[in-house]
Amino acid sequence: MKGGKIKMAILKAKDIAKMSTTEIDEKKKELGLELVKSRITTKKTGKGTREIKRTIARLMTFKKINEMKNKNNGNLS
Repeated sequence: MKGGKIKMAILKAKDIAKMSTTEIDEKKKELGLELVKSRITTKKTGKGTREIKRTIARLMTFKKINEMKNKNNGNLS
């Protein structure tokens, strides 16, 4: 078996955009655990590990965008 099976690592941008900040945090924690498990089972950084890292980065980016939107909306009121 090469690299293990990745089930939930693939999250599309449109799906992440619909998530709240707390949901993003929860997914980030889950993916962090999955990344650790992936590193234990594989010796090299495989395709699955790379995809998990990209998804975590995507989650962090959308979280930052949401925070900036909320900050700007607060300034407009």
